[in-house]
Amino acid sequence: LISVHLFAKKGEELKLEETEEFAKIIANAKRDILAQMAMREVLGGITVTEEEMQANYEANKQAYSKGETVSAKHILVDSEEKCNEILASINAGEKTFEEAAKEFSSCPSGQRGGDLGEFGKGQMVKEFEEAAFSAEIGQVVGPVKTQFGFHLIKLTSKKEAKPMEFDAIKEQLKGSLLQEKQQEAYKSKINQLQILFPVDRF
Repeated sequence: LISVHLFAKKGEELKLEETEEFAKIIANAKRDILAQMAMREVLGGITVTEEEMQANYEANKQAYSKGETVSAKHILVDSEEKCNEILASINAGEKTFEEAAKEFSSCPSGQRGGDLGEFGKGQMVKEFEEAAFSAEIGQVVGPVKTQFGFHLIKLTSKKEAKPMEFDAIKEQLKGSLLQEKQQEAYKSKINQLQILFPVDRF
């Protein structure tokens, strides 16, 4: 701020206010400020009612849905042979899946018994996702080869896709509907202004 003040004083000393360039800059700044204030006047009074949000929600309920998710645990190793050995040990009851994950998995999740938590489609690599979403709860599937190595996957829960509750997306709805109404008002006003102030006047 001090630097700006000092350079402004220098500009006064050089009489830059009297130049044609200064006049053009001031005119452009005035135009921009007037445009911003006018847009605020036009768009500022636009609101979205509870009824409009509710109607949009009911008409597009399928679009506002939470996709299917699963929760799973996994064990990651670097060879298919090692993966099969671990699977045989789990199936024989020598180790639980969680114990094997802590002992053998190279993924940091191994220290949590291989727990990856809940995830939806598109969050994991394709091969892993397909195996996890096609498995039954409690089932251990694998070896599943991905770019990271070989996995054993244990599905712990599955949630079907379902519509999100209105209250959960109310603010999102309000924002998108407000933006739509403002865009419509903006386009409408531009069309009116083009008639009132033809472009060739500028």
